[in-house]
Amino acid sequence: MIRAISLSLFFLMLTCATLSAQKTIRVNAVKANDYGVVYTLPKSSFEITLLVKKTTHQRGDFYTYAQSYLGIADPITENRTLFTLEDIRVVNKGVADKEQSYMIEFRDKSFEPYLTLREDGVIVAVNSEGEVNAENGMVLPEGERPDLNPHRYFSQETLMAGSTAKQAELVARQILDLRRSRNDILTGEAESMPPDGTAYQVVMDQIDLQEKALTGLFTGTLSIEYLTVNYSVLPDGGDIDRRVFARFSERLGAVDADNLAGEPIYLSLRNKTPRVETNLPEREMKKLEEKLHSGLVYNIPGKADLIIEYKHETLLQEEVDVVQYGSKEVLAKRMFGNMKQPIKVLFYPELGAIRQIIQ
Repeated sequence: MIRAISLSLFFLMLTCATLSAQKTIRVNAVKANDYGVVYTLPKSSFEITLLVKKTTHQRGDFYTYAQSYLGIADPITENRTLFTLEDIRVVNKGVADKEQSYMIEFRDKSFEPYLTLREDGVIVAVNSEGEVNAENGMVLPEGERPDLNPHRYFSQETLMAGSTAKQAELVARQILDLRRSRNDILTGEAESMPPDGTAYQVVMDQIDLQEKALTGLFTGTLSIEYLTVNYSVLPDGGDIDRRVFARFSERLGAVDADNLAGEPIYLSLRNKTPRVETNLPEREMKKLEEKLHSGLVYNIPGKADLIIEYKHETLLQEEVDVVQYGSKEVLAKRMFGNMKQPIKVLFYPELGAIRQIIQ
């Protein structure tokens, strides 16, 4: 059973600084482009990363002799692979919304105005280089691999043994000899003691290594590795109610949403800032359109509750920023007309929201 309740979950929703590593480009507003620069605003796209633990159970060559020779009552008796869901991370990626492209027009006497854009055209800053921070990938825990060749520790007699039963008997004897050697060194009764602390550690490590490798032939071995699987969810303007974005199987690990071999993982996104509908007179609508066409348009993201559920358990619940649930505002064109001290505007590139205005 997958440990849904005891997951060590952490939610890293970086709606202010995290973004896939991208280069930026500077676009100057010059006479050649009529002092106008086209930029794009982003829309929220949530990338969900699952940290998966893969445990491979490998039975040993001598597992049938584990009880009789070493008193091991529960050796691994069959080869199998088990997947468990260990962690979840969600990041707002902020992908370019090609339907939200605008042009900001500067006055021809403005002081060398320019925009900094991501490579996909999303605005990063005005009259500043801005920042596009690289996303910190999920750090994979260190796995565990058994000694792949315990046979290299076999004695000559073991290698020449004519049956598996005889080999098992000789290896069991070798394991007991290693344990006696360790105990003799620990008690100071060994015939040849290591001369110093460094040699002592080397000898003890070698004894431990050989014993573990040879014992694995009776107990079986576990191989552990970690991997990540990514899924993307792109909200529209409405709520998301328990959408199956992925599935998880103990035998297969993380699989696609349409693979019924796994249990569904649900995502819900519930808007907390309902859009207010305003019926503006035609004259006011015209003014608004003119403002959008000449000023600097930016996003005011809405708020939403993001919930991820699996096997009737809530694995994650956080408040997040969602561009699609928000609105837009405009900085007037005249703000950028100061020749001596041009105004600087810094954005959260993943949101299209203003981070700072520097005058």
